[in-house]
Amino acid sequence: MVIEKTAMAGTLESSDAQVTVSPADKLEVVIESSVINQYGRQIKATVEETLGRLGVETGLVSVVDKGALDCTLKARVECAVFRSCDASMVNIPWGGVIQ
Repeated sequence: MVIEKTAMAGTLESSDAQVTVSPADKLEVVIESSVINQYGRQIKATVEETLGRLGVETGLVSVVDKGALDCTLKARVECAVFRSCDASMVNIPWGGVIQ
């Protein structure tokens, strides 16, 4: 999938994450979290794994984490990427791409 426009998913509420994706020439993941020292590597790995399964090779992905679980991170990344693509996509495989 190709990130065509800026899109966002999630909130800044506790136990959630706000993921913003934008077009870029290379893939860059930026993470902001109050628990970055404890869970930063796991958050980045989850985001990168999800992007890989979606076939995203370029784009700027910004994650503002508020204590989200891995399943929430996956859902937010998936939603933001799908929102950034053509809105007329039919048969979007919500949850089907992410294992």
